Amino acid sequence: MTRVKRGYIARRRRKKIRLFVSSFRGAHSRLTRTIAQQKIRALASAHRDRDRQKRDFRRLWITRINAVIREKGIYYNYSKFIHDLYKRKLLLNRKILAQIAILNRNCIYMIFNEIIKKEDWKEEYLETI
Repeated sequence: MTRVKRGYIARRRRKKIRLFVSSFRGAHSRLTRTIAQQKIRALASAHRDRDRQKRDFRRLWITRINAVIREKGIYYNYSKFIHDLYKRKLLLNRKILAQIAILNRNCIYMIFNEIIKKEDWKEEYLETI
């Protein structure tokens, strides 16, 4: 029976893994076993940090909205502002609200005026101040 040389198959598999870690430093880009470990670690970190990034951006948006509405005295409370938005069925997500707060503050005033159009709410709001 003839001898089968399978070196190319193994090399092709390793080369594919090396392409992923070509930017890593030291043994993490040279040694096959270490490369495999680092690839697993990198993919796990990327998966974890995608969720963390969503969380961090939401916190940033909330902080920006809160700062703008407290600064100009539109509202005294972020949670009440969001609650009243939902009560009036003005469904704007926090990302859009944060962009409006940063780029065009007059729109925040317009949103606030839209919220307080309802007369019974206006009385409640003035009593709390």
